[in-house]
Amino acid sequence: MAYDLIVIGSGPGGYVAAIRASQLGLKTAVVEKAELGGICLNWGCIPTKALLKSAQVFEYIRHAADYGINVKESQADIKAMVKRSRDVADGRSKGVAFLFKKNKIDHIPGAGKILAGKKVEVTGADGKKNVHEAKHIIIATGGRSRELPNLKIDGKKIIGYREAMIPEKIYGSMVIIGSGAIGSEFAYFYNSLGTKVTLVEMLPNIVPVEDEEVSKQLSRSFKKQGIEIMTEATVESVDTSGEQCKVTIKSKSGSATVECDIVLSAVGISSNLENIGLEDVGIITDKGKVRVNEYYQTNIPGYYAIGDIIPGPALAHVASAEGIICVEKIAGQNPEPLNYNNLPGCTYCQPEIASVGYTEKGAREAGYEIKIGKFPLTASGKANAAGAKDGFLKVIFDAKYGEWLGAHFIGDNVTELIAEVVVARKLETTAHEIIKSVHPHPTISESIKEAAAVAYGEAVDL
Repeated sequence: MAYDLIVIGSGPGGYVAAIRASQLGLKTAVVEKAELGGICLNWGCIPTKALLKSAQVFEYIRHAADYGINVKESQADIKAMVKRSRDVADGRSKGVAFLFKKNKIDHIPGAGKILAGKKVEVTGADGKKNVHEAKHIIIATGGRSRELPNLKIDGKKIIGYREAMIPEKIYGSMVIIGSGAIGSEFAYFYNSLGTKVTLVEMLPNIVPVEDEEVSKQLSRSFKKQGIEIMTEATVESVDTSGEQCKVTIKSKSGSATVECDIVLSAVGISSNLENIGLEDVGIITDKGKVRVNEYYQTNIPGYYAIGDIIPGPALAHVASAEGIICVEKIAGQNPEPLNYNNLPGCTYCQPEIASVGYTEKGAREAGYEIKIGKFPLTASGKANAAGAKDGFLKVIFDAKYGEWLGAHFIGDNVTELIAEVVVARKLETTAHEIIKSVHPHPTISESIKEAAAVAYGEAVDL
Protein backbone atom coordinates (compact mmCIF):
# COMPACT_ATOMS: atom_id res chain seq x y z
CA MET A 1 0.00 0.00 0.00
CA ALA A 2 1.28 3.49 -0.81
CA TYR A 3 1.16 6.23 1.81
CA ASP A 4 1.80 9.94 1.86
CA LEU A 5 3.94 9.44 4.97
CA ILE A 6 5.50 6.53 6.81
CA VAL A 7 7.03 7.16 10.23
CA ILE A 8 9.51 4.64 11.62
CA GLY A 9 9.19 4.72 15.42
CA SER A 10 6.23 5.59 17.62
CA GLY A 11 7.93 7.52 20.41
CA PRO A 12 6.98 11.10 21.32
CA GLY A 13 8.54 12.27 18.06
CA GLY A 14 7.05 9.61 15.80
CA TYR A 15 3.50 9.31 17.10
CA VAL A 16 3.04 13.08 17.41
CA ALA A 17 4.35 13.58 13.86
CA ALA A 18 1.95 10.92 12.60
CA ILE A 19 -1.08 12.46 14.29
CA ARG A 20 -0.26 15.95 13.05
CA ALA A 21 0.26 14.57 9.54
CA SER A 22 -3.14 12.89 9.64
CA GLN A 23 -4.73 16.15 10.81
CA LEU A 24 -3.21 17.81 7.75
CA GLY A 25 -4.74 15.25 5.43
CA LEU A 26 -1.78 12.94 4.82
CA LYS A 27 -2.42 9.20 4.61
CA THR A 28 -0.06 8.00 7.33
CA ALA A 29 1.38 4.79 8.74
CA VAL A 30 3.70 4.16 11.69
CA VAL A 31 6.15 1.26 11.85
CA GLU A 32 6.88 0.11 15.42
CA LYS A 33 8.60 -3.09 16.51
CA ALA A 34 7.84 -2.74 20.24
CA GLU A 35 5.18 -0.96 22.32
CA LEU A 36 3.38 2.06 20.93
CA GLY A 37 4.65 5.23 22.55
CA GLY A 38 8.30 4.26 22.39
CA ILE A 39 10.79 4.50 25.23
CA CYS A 40 9.27 7.65 26.74
CA LEU A 41 5.82 6.25 27.39
CA ASN A 42 6.91 2.71 28.19
CA TRP A 43 10.43 2.84 29.66
CA GLY A 44 11.27 6.48 30.24
CA CYS A 45 9.43 9.70 31.01
CA ILE A 46 6.09 8.34 32.18
CA PRO A 47 6.88 5.20 34.24
CA THR A 48 9.88 6.85 35.93
CA LYS A 49 7.66 9.72 37.09
CA ALA A 50 5.23 7.17 38.52
CA LEU A 51 8.09 5.58 40.48
CA LEU A 52 9.31 8.97 41.67
CA LYS A 53 5.81 9.85 42.87
CA SER A 54 5.71 6.64 44.91
CA ALA A 55 9.05 7.58 46.46
CA GLN A 56 7.78 11.06 47.24
CA VAL A 57 4.64 9.71 48.92
CA PHE A 58 6.82 7.35 50.97
CA GLU A 59 8.93 10.32 52.06
CA TYR A 60 5.80 12.25 53.03
CA ILE A 61 4.72 9.34 55.22
CA ARG A 62 8.15 9.07 56.84
CA HIS A 63 8.08 12.79 57.62
CA ALA A 64 4.38 12.97 58.47
CA ALA A 65 5.20 14.14 62.01
CA ASP A 66 6.57 17.36 60.51
CA TYR A 67 3.00 18.10 59.40
CA GLY A 68 1.37 17.17 62.69
CA ILE A 69 0.37 13.66 61.63
CA ASN A 70 1.40 10.51 63.48
CA VAL A 71 1.99 7.42 61.33
CA LYS A 72 3.12 4.40 63.30
CA GLU A 73 4.44 2.15 60.55
CA SER A 74 5.23 2.40 56.86
CA GLN A 75 7.04 0.12 54.46
CA ALA A 76 7.96 0.47 50.81
CA ASP A 77 6.55 -2.33 48.67
CA ILE A 78 8.83 -2.24 45.64
CA LYS A 79 6.80 -4.78 43.67
CA ALA A 80 3.63 -2.75 44.14
CA MET A 81 5.48 0.43 43.15
CA VAL A 82 6.75 -1.22 39.98
CA LYS A 83 3.30 -2.61 39.17
CA ARG A 84 1.75 0.85 39.51
CA SER A 85 4.47 2.29 37.28
CA ARG A 86 3.91 -0.38 34.62
CA ASP A 87 0.13 0.09 34.78
CA VAL A 88 0.54 3.82 34.18
CA ALA A 89 2.82 3.13 31.21
CA ASP A 90 0.46 0.52 29.76
CA GLY A 91 -2.42 2.97 30.00
CA ARG A 92 -0.51 5.63 28.11
CA SER A 93 0.55 3.15 25.40
CA LYS A 94 -3.08 2.10 24.93
CA GLY A 95 -3.90 5.79 24.66
CA VAL A 96 -1.59 6.08 21.65
CA ALA A 97 -3.31 3.10 20.02
CA PHE A 98 -6.65 4.86 20.54
CA LEU A 99 -5.29 8.06 18.98
CA PHE A 100 -4.07 6.10 15.95
CA LYS A 101 -7.55 4.68 15.40
CA LYS A 102 -9.16 8.07 15.96
CA ASN A 103 -6.87 9.67 13.37
CA LYS A 104 -7.03 6.75 10.91
CA ILE A 105 -3.30 6.02 11.19
CA ASP A 106 -2.14 2.54 10.22
CA HIS A 107 0.08 0.77 12.75
CA ILE A 108 2.49 -1.60 10.97
CA PRO A 109 4.09 -3.90 13.60
CA GLY A 110 7.70 -4.87 12.97
CA ALA A 111 11.22 -3.55 12.50
CA GLY A 112 11.50 -0.90 9.80
CA LYS A 113 14.37 -0.47 7.35
CA ILE A 114 14.46 2.25 4.74
CA LEU A 115 15.14 1.37 1.11
CA ALA A 116 15.97 3.51 -1.90
CA GLY A 117 13.02 4.83 -3.84
CA LYS A 118 11.08 5.97 -0.76
CA LYS A 119 10.29 2.49 0.46
CA VAL A 120 10.26 0.88 3.90
CA GLU A 121 10.86 -2.82 4.47
CA VAL A 122 9.13 -4.12 7.59
CA THR A 123 10.18 -7.38 9.21
CA GLY A 124 7.46 -8.81 11.42
CA ALA A 125 7.84 -10.92 14.54
CA ASP A 126 7.41 -14.01 12.38
CA GLY A 127 10.34 -12.99 10.20
CA LYS A 128 8.20 -12.17 7.17
CA LYS A 129 9.13 -9.05 5.22
CA ASN A 130 6.77 -6.59 3.57
CA VAL A 131 7.63 -3.47 1.61
CA HIS A 132 5.58 -0.27 1.83
CA GLU A 133 5.92 2.91 -0.24
CA ALA A 134 5.45 6.53 0.75
CA LYS A 135 6.03 9.99 -0.70
CA HIS A 136 7.79 10.91 2.54
CA ILE A 137 9.54 8.87 5.25
CA ILE A 138 10.37 10.14 8.74
CA ILE A 139 12.95 8.22 10.77
CA ALA A 140 12.26 8.50 14.50
CA THR A 141 13.99 5.44 15.93
CA GLY A 142 15.09 7.06 19.22
CA GLY A 143 17.91 5.95 21.48
CA ARG A 144 19.04 3.46 24.11
CA SER A 145 21.36 3.38 27.12
CA ARG A 146 24.91 4.28 26.13
CA GLU A 147 27.53 1.76 27.18
CA LEU A 148 31.06 2.63 28.21
CA PRO A 149 33.75 0.27 26.86
CA ASN A 150 34.77 -0.75 30.38
CA LEU A 151 31.20 -0.87 31.71
CA LYS A 152 29.19 -3.42 29.76
CA ILE A 153 25.58 -3.70 30.88
CA ASP A 154 24.79 -7.32 31.78
CA GLY A 155 21.30 -6.67 33.14
CA LYS A 156 22.13 -8.32 36.45
CA LYS A 157 24.92 -6.54 38.31
CA ILE A 158 25.54 -3.70 35.87
CA ILE A 159 22.19 -2.34 34.73
CA GLY A 160 20.75 0.41 32.56
CA TYR A 161 17.63 2.50 33.06
CA ARG A 162 15.26 -0.28 31.95
CA GLU A 163 16.40 -2.68 34.65
CA ALA A 164 16.51 0.15 37.19
CA MET A 165 12.78 0.70 36.63
CA ILE A 166 11.71 -2.85 37.42
CA PRO A 167 13.75 -4.00 40.45
CA GLU A 168 12.54 -7.11 42.24
CA LYS A 169 13.93 -5.91 45.55
CA ILE A 170 15.27 -2.82 47.28
CA TYR A 171 19.04 -2.95 46.97
CA GLY A 172 21.21 -2.36 50.02
CA SER A 173 23.73 -0.28 48.06
CA MET A 174 24.16 1.10 44.57
CA VAL A 175 26.76 3.02 42.57
CA ILE A 176 25.25 5.26 39.89
CA ILE A 177 27.60 6.38 37.13
CA GLY A 178 26.49 9.65 35.57
CA SER A 179 24.56 12.44 37.27
CA GLY A 180 22.42 13.75 34.43
CA ALA A 181 18.64 13.61 34.65
CA ILE A 182 18.48 9.78 34.61
CA GLY A 183 21.24 9.29 37.17
CA SER A 184 19.97 11.99 39.53
CA GLU A 185 16.37 10.81 39.37
CA PHE A 186 17.33 7.23 40.20
CA ALA A 187 19.71 8.45 42.92
CA TYR A 188 16.76 10.18 44.60
CA PHE A 189 14.40 7.23 44.04
CA TYR A 190 16.62 4.51 45.45
CA ASN A 191 17.99 6.63 48.27
CA SER A 192 14.45 7.45 49.41
CA LEU A 193 13.75 3.71 49.68
CA GLY A 194 16.78 3.16 51.91
CA THR A 195 19.47 2.19 49.39
CA LYS A 196 22.95 3.56 50.13
CA VAL A 197 23.65 5.49 46.92
CA THR A 198 27.01 6.69 45.59
CA LEU A 199 26.68 9.07 42.64
CA VAL A 200 29.75 9.33 40.39
CA GLU A 201 30.24 12.21 37.93
CA MET A 202 33.32 12.80 35.77
CA LEU A 203 32.73 16.58 35.53
CA PRO A 204 33.19 19.11 38.37
CA ASN A 205 29.45 19.37 39.13
CA ILE A 206 26.49 17.00 39.15
CA VAL A 207 23.71 17.72 36.62
CA PRO A 208 26.51 19.36 34.62
CA VAL A 209 24.32 20.93 31.89
CA GLU A 210 22.56 23.07 34.50
CA ASP A 211 23.54 26.48 35.85
CA GLU A 212 26.42 26.05 38.29
CA GLU A 213 24.45 27.42 41.25
CA VAL A 214 21.68 24.90 40.61
CA SER A 215 24.19 22.06 40.46
CA LYS A 216 25.71 23.09 43.77
CA GLN A 217 22.30 23.41 45.40
CA LEU A 218 21.28 19.91 44.28
CA SER A 219 24.58 18.59 45.59
CA ARG A 220 23.84 20.12 49.00
CA SER A 221 20.32 18.73 48.99
CA PHE A 222 21.45 15.25 47.95
CA LYS A 223 24.17 15.15 50.61
CA LYS A 224 21.59 16.19 53.22
CA GLN A 225 19.45 13.25 52.05
CA GLY A 226 22.40 10.90 52.57
CA ILE A 227 23.58 10.45 48.97
CA GLU A 228 27.36 10.24 48.59
CA ILE A 229 28.64 12.31 45.68
CA MET A 230 31.94 11.91 43.87
CA THR A 231 32.71 14.54 41.21
CA GLU A 232 35.68 14.75 38.85
CA ALA A 233 35.72 10.99 39.17
CA THR A 234 35.73 8.15 36.66
CA VAL A 235 34.98 4.46 36.99
CA GLU A 236 38.06 2.50 35.98
CA SER A 237 36.58 -0.97 36.32
CA VAL A 238 33.83 -3.05 37.90
CA ASP A 239 34.57 -6.50 39.28
CA THR A 240 31.33 -8.53 39.24
CA SER A 241 32.89 -11.92 40.01
CA GLY A 242 31.92 -11.93 43.68
CA GLU A 243 28.63 -11.56 45.51
CA GLN A 244 29.06 -7.79 45.49
CA CYS A 245 30.33 -5.47 42.78
CA LYS A 246 33.71 -3.90 43.40
CA VAL A 247 33.82 -0.53 41.67
CA THR A 248 37.23 1.07 41.22
CA ILE A 249 36.83 4.84 41.04
CA LYS A 250 39.61 7.27 40.18
CA SER A 251 39.37 10.85 41.44
CA LYS A 252 41.69 13.76 42.22
CA SER A 253 42.48 12.17 45.58
CA GLY A 254 43.49 8.88 44.00
CA SER A 255 41.82 5.52 43.40
CA ALA A 256 39.26 3.95 45.71
CA THR A 257 37.16 0.79 45.61
CA VAL A 258 33.50 0.98 46.51
CA GLU A 259 31.53 -2.20 47.12
CA CYS A 260 27.83 -2.30 46.24
CA ASP A 261 24.99 -4.63 45.35
CA ILE A 262 24.34 -3.14 41.93
CA VAL A 263 25.84 -0.63 39.46
CA LEU A 264 23.61 1.62 37.37
CA SER A 265 25.13 3.01 34.19
CA ALA A 266 23.46 6.34 33.44
CA VAL A 267 26.00 7.89 31.08
CA GLY A 268 23.57 9.06 28.44
CA ILE A 269 22.05 7.50 25.35
CA SER A 270 23.16 6.22 21.97
CA SER A 271 21.12 6.81 18.84
CA ASN A 272 19.41 3.82 17.23
CA LEU A 273 20.99 4.10 13.77
CA GLU A 274 22.04 0.51 13.17
CA ASN A 275 20.27 -1.76 10.70
CA ILE A 276 17.75 0.82 9.51
CA GLY A 277 19.16 1.25 6.01
CA LEU A 278 20.87 4.64 6.28
CA GLU A 279 23.99 3.48 4.44
CA ASP A 280 21.98 1.74 1.71
CA VAL A 281 20.02 4.89 0.93
CA GLY A 282 23.06 7.17 1.29
CA ILE A 283 21.87 9.28 4.21
CA ILE A 284 24.74 11.17 5.82
CA THR A 285 25.50 10.79 9.52
CA ASP A 286 28.02 12.68 11.60
CA LYS A 287 29.28 11.67 15.06
CA GLY A 288 26.48 9.19 15.56
CA LYS A 289 23.69 11.55 14.46
CA VAL A 290 21.76 11.99 11.21
CA ARG A 291 22.54 15.29 9.54
CA VAL A 292 19.37 17.34 8.80
CA ASN A 293 18.38 20.90 7.90
CA GLU A 294 16.10 23.18 9.95
CA TYR A 295 13.04 21.30 8.68
CA TYR A 296 14.58 17.87 9.41
CA GLN A 297 15.20 16.92 5.79
CA THR A 298 18.18 14.62 5.29
CA ASN A 299 20.51 14.90 2.30
CA ILE A 300 18.26 12.48 0.38
CA PRO A 301 14.95 14.03 -0.78
CA GLY A 302 11.87 12.46 0.79
CA TYR A 303 13.70 11.17 3.89
CA TYR A 304 13.58 13.02 7.23
CA ALA A 305 14.87 12.42 10.76
CA ILE A 306 13.74 13.71 14.17
CA GLY A 307 14.34 13.13 17.86
CA ASP A 308 17.24 11.41 19.55
CA ILE A 309 18.91 10.42 16.27
CA ILE A 310 19.68 14.03 15.28
CA PRO A 311 21.82 16.68 17.03
CA GLY A 312 20.18 18.50 19.92
CA PRO A 313 18.80 17.64 23.35
CA ALA A 314 17.40 14.11 23.63
CA LEU A 315 14.10 15.18 25.19
CA ALA A 316 10.58 13.96 24.49
CA HIS A 317 9.05 17.41 24.04
CA VAL A 318 11.84 18.40 21.67
CA ALA A 319 11.19 15.34 19.49
CA SER A 320 7.46 16.17 19.44
CA ALA A 321 8.14 19.76 18.38
CA GLU A 322 10.54 18.58 15.65
CA GLY A 323 7.97 16.09 14.37
CA ILE A 324 5.25 18.73 14.09
CA ILE A 325 7.52 21.19 12.28
CA CYS A 326 8.68 18.44 9.93
CA VAL A 327 5.19 17.31 8.85
CA GLU A 328 3.84 20.86 8.60
CA LYS A 329 6.65 21.60 6.14
CA ILE A 330 5.88 18.39 4.25
CA ALA A 331 2.20 19.42 4.08
CA GLY A 332 3.11 22.72 2.42
CA GLN A 333 2.78 24.97 5.43
CA ASN A 334 5.42 27.48 6.51
CA PRO A 335 6.33 26.51 10.11
CA GLU A 336 8.83 28.54 12.08
CA PRO A 337 12.09 26.63 12.70
CA LEU A 338 12.60 25.49 16.27
CA ASN A 339 14.52 27.83 18.58
CA TYR A 340 16.87 25.45 20.36
CA ASN A 341 17.76 28.12 22.90
CA ASN A 342 14.19 28.20 24.21
CA LEU A 343 13.73 24.54 25.07
CA PRO A 344 12.97 23.71 28.70
CA GLY A 345 14.76 20.92 30.50
CA CYS A 346 13.41 19.20 33.62
CA THR A 347 14.85 16.78 36.17
CA TYR A 348 12.35 15.15 38.51
CA CYS A 349 14.41 14.28 41.56
CA GLN A 350 13.66 16.09 44.83
CA PRO A 351 14.21 18.98 44.75
CA GLU A 352 13.19 19.24 41.09
CA ILE A 353 15.17 21.18 38.51
CA ALA A 354 13.78 23.16 35.59
CA SER A 355 15.66 25.47 33.25
CA VAL A 356 15.55 27.22 29.91
CA GLY A 357 17.84 29.52 27.93
CA TYR A 358 21.27 30.77 28.85
CA THR A 359 23.03 29.83 32.07
CA GLU A 360 24.82 32.69 33.82
CA LYS A 361 28.14 31.45 32.44
CA GLY A 362 26.69 30.99 28.95
CA ALA A 363 25.18 34.47 28.87
CA ARG A 364 28.48 36.06 29.86
CA GLU A 365 30.37 34.01 27.29
CA ALA A 366 27.88 35.15 24.65
CA GLY A 367 28.87 38.73 25.41
CA TYR A 368 25.79 39.92 27.29
CA GLU A 369 25.89 42.38 30.13
CA ILE A 370 23.42 40.79 32.50
CA LYS A 371 21.18 41.38 35.48
CA ILE A 372 20.54 38.42 37.77
CA GLY A 373 17.70 37.92 40.19
CA LYS A 374 17.66 35.07 42.68
CA PHE A 375 14.78 34.38 45.04
CA PRO A 376 15.32 31.70 47.71
CA LEU A 377 12.38 29.49 48.59
CA THR A 378 13.11 30.12 52.25
CA ALA A 379 11.49 33.53 51.58
CA SER A 380 8.41 32.01 49.93
CA GLY A 381 5.25 31.80 52.01
CA LYS A 382 3.93 28.85 50.02
CA ALA A 383 7.22 26.95 50.27
CA ASN A 384 7.30 27.49 54.04
CA ALA A 385 3.69 26.33 54.40
CA ALA A 386 4.44 23.25 52.29
CA GLY A 387 7.60 22.44 54.23
CA ALA A 388 9.63 22.50 51.01
CA LYS A 389 12.13 25.33 51.39
CA ASP A 390 15.10 23.73 49.62
CA GLY A 391 16.04 25.68 46.50
CA PHE A 392 15.66 28.96 44.65
CA LEU A 393 14.47 30.57 41.43
CA LYS A 394 17.13 32.36 39.38
CA VAL A 395 16.43 34.59 36.38
CA ILE A 396 18.86 36.23 33.96
CA PHE A 397 18.11 39.35 31.90
CA ASP A 398 20.01 41.39 29.34
CA ALA A 399 20.93 44.61 31.17
CA LYS A 400 20.54 46.75 28.06
CA TYR A 401 17.08 45.78 26.81
CA GLY A 402 15.57 43.67 29.59
CA GLU A 403 15.43 40.58 27.33
CA TRP A 404 14.85 37.40 29.31
CA LEU A 405 17.97 35.36 28.64
CA GLY A 406 17.44 32.39 30.93
CA ALA A 407 15.82 30.91 34.02
CA HIS A 408 17.08 28.23 36.40
CA PHE A 409 14.81 26.81 39.08
CA ILE A 410 15.44 24.22 41.78
CA GLY A 411 12.78 23.31 44.30
CA ASP A 412 9.59 21.39 44.90
CA ASN A 413 7.36 21.24 41.80
CA VAL A 414 9.36 23.81 39.80
CA THR A 415 8.97 21.71 36.65
CA GLU A 416 5.40 23.04 36.55
CA LEU A 417 6.66 26.66 36.48
CA ILE A 418 9.18 26.75 33.66
CA ALA A 419 6.58 26.97 30.87
CA GLU A 420 5.81 30.55 31.97
CA VAL A 421 9.37 31.48 31.09
CA VAL A 422 9.29 29.60 27.78
CA VAL A 423 6.13 31.42 26.69
CA ALA A 424 7.40 34.79 27.95
CA ARG A 425 10.66 34.40 26.03
CA LYS A 426 8.75 33.32 22.91
CA LEU A 427 6.71 36.54 23.20
CA GLU A 428 9.90 38.59 23.82
CA THR A 429 8.61 39.63 27.23
CA THR A 430 10.88 41.94 29.22
CA ALA A 431 11.73 41.91 32.91
CA HIS A 432 9.57 44.99 33.48
CA GLU A 433 6.51 43.23 32.07
CA ILE A 434 7.04 40.23 34.35
CA ILE A 435 7.47 42.43 37.41
CA LYS A 436 4.25 44.29 36.60
CA SER A 437 2.25 41.10 35.91
CA VAL A 438 0.26 40.19 39.04
CA HIS A 439 1.01 36.66 40.22
CA PRO A 440 -1.24 34.83 42.72
CA HIS A 441 -0.31 34.66 46.41
CA PRO A 442 0.65 32.39 48.05
CA THR A 443 2.17 30.34 45.25
CA ILE A 444 5.61 29.24 44.20
CA SER A 445 4.91 30.86 40.82
CA GLU A 446 5.01 34.34 42.36
CA SER A 447 8.67 33.65 43.11
CA ILE A 448 9.31 34.16 39.38
CA LYS A 449 8.08 37.72 39.64
CA GLU A 450 10.00 38.17 42.89
CA ALA A 451 13.23 36.94 41.28
CA ALA A 452 12.75 39.40 38.41
CA ALA A 453 12.18 42.17 40.95
CA VAL A 454 15.43 41.22 42.71
CA ALA A 455 17.31 41.69 39.44
CA TYR A 456 16.07 45.27 39.21
CA GLY A 457 16.26 46.22 42.88
CA GLU A 458 12.49 46.20 43.35
CA ALA A 459 12.04 43.18 45.64
CA VAL A 460 9.74 43.70 48.59
CA ASP A 461 9.78 40.20 50.11
CA LEU A 462 13.53 39.81 50.38
